[in-house]
Amino acid sequence: MAYTHSHIMASRRHPPSRVIIELDEYSSNPTQAFTFYNINQGRFQPPHVQMVDPVPHDAPKPPGYTRFVCISDTHSRTDLLQMPYGDVLIHAGDFTELGLPSEVKKFNDWLGGLPYEYKIVIAGNHELTFDHEFMADLIKQDFYYFPSVSKLKPENYENVQSLLTNCIYLQDSEVTVRGFRIYGSPWQPWFYGWGFNLPRGQALLDKWNLIPEGTDILITHGPPLGFLDWVPKKLQRVGCVELLNTVQRRVQPRLHVFGHIHEGYGVMADGTTTYVNSSVCTVNYQPVNPPIVIDLPNPRNT
Repeated sequence: MAYTHSHIMASRRHPPSRVIIELDEYSSNPTQAFTFYNINQGRFQPPHVQMVDPVPHDAPKPPGYTRFVCISDTHSRTDLLQMPYGDVLIHAGDFTELGLPSEVKKFNDWLGGLPYEYKIVIAGNHELTFDHEFMADLIKQDFYYFPSVSKLKPENYENVQSLLTNCIYLQDSEVTVRGFRIYGSPWQPWFYGWGFNLPRGQALLDKWNLIPEGTDILITHGPPLGFLDWVPKKLQRVGCVELLNTVQRRVQPRLHVFGHIHEGYGVMADGTTTYVNSSVCTVNYQPVNPPIVIDLPNPRNT
């Protein structure tokens, strides 16, 4: 599916000085935060936000644009995935089940067979071995919550990132490709004690404060509050309030790509940023959601 630039504001807001994001009073309860901001500010209602209808993968790319192909949450299920034409691949995390070196190698081999000029990848909560603090705590435990991972020797996973030779891996870091400044971060609110989990509130805000102004494309594993973060089974919003405030009030990227919440697959826009939940797998881990294609006009300096 593809998405044209007509839904993105032609002129982006650029605050004259750094905006300081304060801890939100509702950060610990995203469902309550969503209700409060929706009732009092209409923050998640039209015309402030809108769903975006996809168009076919074979839609022609406009001249002077770069085509981004967005996926996430493939969970080692890429064998039958049909990948469309594009210039830059973005994978927003959870490319494995547990982050085992064998899974990472398989994913890297799959990446090597793709024709994209650039392939940019972040980790998600399932890439356990990429979270060194998590692994250090796991191997100290007397019980094996993740037996196949906890039995790994440190020398087998300490340099697991080096297995990704066919992509650019980002972890609280950035890269510029085709003139686009792209920042990636794997963190998300606590989720049953998996990798890259942090408590809601200040701990996550500290991570989001690392995202530089001037970022064109933001890649996080988890969603911001209110954008493709609804979990129907629990009747809950699970996105991060501080991430939402960081995106809308300070960073204001053209594109924000994420996954994590498989039920939220789709595209939304708020007039400044296009939000893409690119989860390939459904809530039942069936890899049936097609990659989402986004066309962005090339930066003027390129």
